[in-house]
Amino acid sequence: MKQNSGLLCAMAAVSAAGALASCAGDQDGRQKQCNIVFIMTDDHTAQMMSCYDRRHIDTPNLDRIAADGVRFTNAFVANSLSGPSRACLLTGKHSCGNHFYDNSSCVFDFSQQTFPKLLQQAGYQTAMVGKLHLEANPEGFDYWEIVPGQGDYYNPDFITMDGSIHTEKGYLTNIITDKSLEWLENGRDKSRPFCIMIHHKAIHRDWLPELKYLNEYEDRTFELPDNFYDDYSGRIAAASQEMSIAKDMDIVYDTKMFYEGADTRLTGTYKYFLGRLSEEERREYDAFYAPLTESFMKQKPEGRELAEFKYQRYMRDYAKVVKSLDDNVGRVLDYLEDNGLTDNTLVVYTSDQGFYMGEHGWFDKRFMYEESMRTPLVMRFPDGYDRKGDIDEMVQNIDLAPTFLELAGAEVPDDMHGVSLVPLFRGEHPSDWRTSLYYHFYEYPAEHMVMRHFGVRTDRYKLIHFYGGGDFFELYDLRNDPAEMHNIYGAEGYDAITDSLKAEMARLQEQYDDPVRFGYEYARSDMK
Repeated sequence: MKQNSGLLCAMAAVSAAGALASCAGDQDGRQKQCNIVFIMTDDHTAQMMSCYDRRHIDTPNLDRIAADGVRFTNAFVANSLSGPSRACLLTGKHSCGNHFYDNSSCVFDFSQQTFPKLLQQAGYQTAMVGKLHLEANPEGFDYWEIVPGQGDYYNPDFITMDGSIHTEKGYLTNIITDKSLEWLENGRDKSRPFCIMIHHKAIHRDWLPELKYLNEYEDRTFELPDNFYDDYSGRIAAASQEMSIAKDMDIVYDTKMFYEGADTRLTGTYKYFLGRLSEEERREYDAFYAPLTESFMKQKPEGRELAEFKYQRYMRDYAKVVKSLDDNVGRVLDYLEDNGLTDNTLVVYTSDQGFYMGEHGWFDKRFMYEESMRTPLVMRFPDGYDRKGDIDEMVQNIDLAPTFLELAGAEVPDDMHGVSLVPLFRGEHPSDWRTSLYYHFYEYPAEHMVMRHFGVRTDRYKLIHFYGGGDFFELYDLRNDPAEMHNIYGAEGYDAITDSLKAEMARLQEQYDDPVRFGYEYARSDMK
């Protein structure tokens, strides 16, 4: 959308009035603000959600949200990394606006404006349960209980509002849901609207399954992506990364092939995770993985055989973690239905970014390429919004904050970069909706060694400028090359398109006040 602050102010005012008028009223006919249940996972990609892709697994409860509401077919993030993505969600701003650029050097400044604080000012009760990953305790919440850092799947620790840390027995995905439902049932004032953020560690590496699902998907052979053996021809940054399943996936930490004397880079971390299991749980865990390890050690696969072995183990464990997540989404949906909350509650499910499931031979995210820039996004609306099916407009995670505020009848601040999605909920197709998206990734050198880059994406083309570890461009025609295998930057016949995309990129950088300009290193001292 080609935006200006005056247009955004006018849209916010008109849309806020419409949002309040559409929410269900009480017995006296007074309008009620819509509740918000915001479920977010870590590293869950659309390829592993069956309402988007039926090749791999079934996610019936996640699909319930889409079936009863909408599926966004073009949802993207602004920075494909956990902490920065969460900062974008909270603030409605790109990383250059909220100043949380990467996971390695930043602490989120909670004194800045966030949508939970603004919801509180609008009369909402706010709650946050689960993974925050912003290196600071949350503010703007009436109740919160979070996991330290990345959190642990087994018998996890939690930080409470008094600053104490305690250990809970069980599987993290179940416990986060337990705590969320407990607050919904007993922790809130049921006469007031609420917003609860149920934020899971799942499906983050190292994909440790709930013990009852250890044997799930073991009879499944997952389809190898067509470009699993990508040679990265013409793509310098793709060739220099360290997120290859064949080369960089840890045989102990990632595939659980743990044997006596194992000494990989991440063996110690893996032992720590196993150490959180009780003796009984460890016996159950080893009863499953020990025979697999024994077989692996006998076969000693190498080359492509080893790469494909890692891929199958990765896919199976990832799918098992999704299965527990899907179960728990179903628990939340059932609670809302059983307690008469469905009609006046917006339910949102998304991930902090996408993920590579073997595409280009990779796991992880970071790149502006489609699999990690895209994110699943499904919503079920409160009464008054009848939109069903697919929403095809390009949306970004910076849009969720203004959307929640508009639904709450709160003013959307002019300095938010995102745009409310409420017009799309009504079935409108605004003629001035955005036609391009901006992206910026900053973390380099760091884990997985993906170069810093920024870029612009339109409905057909994507232009990326890599910098910091080099200085070069990549251009893709997404219509003819959806897998982004052929860099056509500098190819004959693309000069006009390239110039247009560079001009649009510069316009977006100016709009979002991102100080990076072509040919220059990032100027901020904390990013050097």
